[in-house]
Amino acid sequence: MRERSRRAQEGMTLIEVLVALLILTVGLLGAAAIQLNALKYTDSARMTSQASFIAYDMMDRIRANSGADYTVTPPTSPNLSVARDQDLYDFTTNIINFGGATATGSVALNQRVYTITINWDDSRAAKAANSRRSFVLTSRAAVDPVATP
Repeated sequence: MRERSRRAQEGMTLIEVLVALLILTVGLLGAAAIQLNALKYTDSARMTSQASFIAYDMMDRIRANSGADYTVTPPTSPNLSVARDQDLYDFTTNIINFGGATATGSVALNQRVYTITINWDDSRAAKAANSRRSFVLTSRAAVDPVATP
């Protein structure tokens, strides 16, 4: 009798194996979902960083060529002979290259304070159609003149 009871307890039953596989499958699906979300949000953060680089690059160009008016409509073709036109063309081209055809950028000036705004579609990270993100950089391009008494 002892011989028979010991043999009956050896190994795992098919139900135990199936339950273990079910638990493993649920765990692996959860890990895959977490990985997909991490990739999605990493892409969104990369786009925000890229927009920041483009905006700061444009602000540096504005400071380097402080006498020019950067609030005009950007040209549609490069013009190496006019620094402002080339800067605005590069700004627009960089925005379209990073954010696609729907990405936009603008430069505004109000009392010597420039505001650079970049908008792009971030629907992949937001899980919603037409989810727009924007990056806004505001900075003074020149030092205020010192008032003499």
